[in-house]
Formats: sequence, structure tokens, C-alpha cells
Amino acid sequence: MNIWEPNKLLLFLVFFVPGFISLKVYDLLIPGERRNFSRSLLEVLGYSSLNYAAFSWLIFLIYSRKLYQNHINWFLVILIIVLFVAPAVWPFIFVTLFQKWKFLSKFIIHPIPKAWDYIFGKKESFWVIVHLKDGRRVGGKYDTNSFTSSYPEEEQIYLEEVWRLDEKGKFIKPIERTKGILILGREISMIEFFE
Repeated sequence: MNIWEPNKLLLFLVFFVPGFISLKVYDLLIPGERRNFSRSLLEVLGYSSLNYAAFSWLIFLIYSRKLYQNHINWFLVILIIVLFVAPAVWPFIFVTLFQKWKFLSKFIIHPIPKAWDYIFGKKESFWVIVHLKDGRRVGGKYDTNSFTSSYPEEEQIYLEEVWRLDEKGKFIKPIERTKGILILGREISMIEFFE
């Protein structure tokens, strides 16, 4: 069996590409270890099959009406949607449903592996007090120019503004000429979040 024969190669690509796209987009949305696609081949083929199952009615319509002969432009548009666009959209739908429908967590393990990624993945702005293991506290603003690392990388947080704190933890004023601060996760004991 020669996989490089045009028909076999086309069949492989038709069943590989949609699942591959879905998994790549999912991996961009949900932090996780780098995927080894040679070990995920069955998963890729499974997601491609689910994609085709969802569009089986459209595929049937294409072939029953001979759209590929009579309306080649519509055939190509539908082919692009089924092979490329829809597989890229499925992960967004899954993640959105999981975020909106909290009851799903009773049936499905949450896809985000760490609370760190969950809270910072919301892309919200807030004030934070970072408690360091040596007893110091760092107050700052986490906003659009701030950044945190994602799993599986070591936790790190960059705060775009550093603020002076009083003894009770009240934010006094920004430190002059601050360009922010980078704090390594191994130095952090806990983080407090404020509106």
C-alpha cells in the first residue's frame, strides 16, 4: 500500500486536515503541554469524523444535487467551510459553551489545567498584591499591557505598574518612573486580586 498515490493521499488529507486544525486552535485557546501529533493521530481522525458528521446533511446535499458539477463556485465555498473554517470554529464554540454553561463542569473535567491560567485567561484588569515567600508584598496594576505565562511554562507575572502599599495593604501611589515588575512564580506565596 503506497500512501503517496494521489487518491490515498487525498483521502488522508481530507480526514487529517479538519481534525488537525481543530486541535491546533484548541491548543491555542487552552494552555497545555505541546501536543505530539504523531501520538494524536486517532484523535485528529476522530475530530475530523465529528466535523463530517455535523455537516453530513450538507455533504449529502452537495452530492445529491451534483453541486460539484453544476455550481463549482458554491462547491468550493462549501468545501472551504467544511475543511478549514468549521474545524477552526468548533474549539471556540466548545470553550464558550464551557464558560457560559457552568453546569457542564459536573459532567466534563474543566479543560484549563491550573487556576493560574483560568484567572489570567479571563483577560480582566485588576489590582493585585503579590505576597512573596520572603515576606515582602508587591502591589500593582494588572491591565492590558501586563502578562502572565501559561501552562506548562513556569508561572511568571509581569505587572505594568508597581504601587507603594501602606502597612494595611492600601494602594498609596505608583512608584515613580516604573516600567512594571516581573515576578517569578517560585518567589510567590499568594496573590490577592482587587477591583
